[in-house]
Amino acid sequence: MRIDIISAVPELMHSPFNTSIVKRAIDKKLVDVHFHNLRDYTTNTYRQIDDYPFGGGAGMVLMIAPIDKCISELKAARNYDEIIYMTPDAPVLNQKTSNSLSLCENIIILCGHYKGVDQRVREHFITKEISIGDFVLSGGELAATVLCDSIIRLLPGVLGDETSALTDSFQDNLLAPPIYTRPSNYNGWEVPEVLTSGNFPKIEAWREDKALQRTKQIRPDLLNED
Repeated sequence: MRIDIISAVPELMHSPFNTSIVKRAIDKKLVDVHFHNLRDYTTNTYRQIDDYPFGGGAGMVLMIAPIDKCISELKAARNYDEIIYMTPDAPVLNQKTSNSLSLCENIIILCGHYKGVDQRVREHFITKEISIGDFVLSGGELAATVLCDSIIRLLPGVLGDETSALTDSFQDNLLAPPIYTRPSNYNGWEVPEVLTSGNFPKIEAWREDKALQRTKQIRPDLLNED
């Protein structure tokens, strides 16, 4: 998989991609991540990429020309499955979306910044818009990092145990059940006996029951989803 990230401040994202699971995936060449600074695509002498909104109002808007140039150059080199815009006024990211995007070969992620982008970018270039929640960040860089992490960990060979991702919360519209590790007794707080019994059918039944209980209590809305 190749991921191209377009940003006004790409340096915000360098650290998360140089650590932990994502870095190992890059080192193993399971994913290829490229950052593109919008200022490299402007013809403005001062490398300006934003301007005041037509009609007045507070804030600045990312201009269409640098974005067009960047996306056009990328598309000339390869085909892209999705061109994604990270913005708070979009459908919220969920596991189903991450699963779907993990099957793509090439994607572009455009990070919003300032007050956002010229609407014509959204109308003529973007194929998918994603939010990570009903709140506003200073820019889409952190949101893009979250999206990439959620996708990359699903790629074959990234996790040590590939079945691990299949038992995460939301994979089957349920929250994950409680988990425990050694010691089995700590300060008198004991691990449920069934988990140390070695009876795997009973363990799986216990986990399914606990997952359903937790979902009903914390996120009952998940049980109504298709």
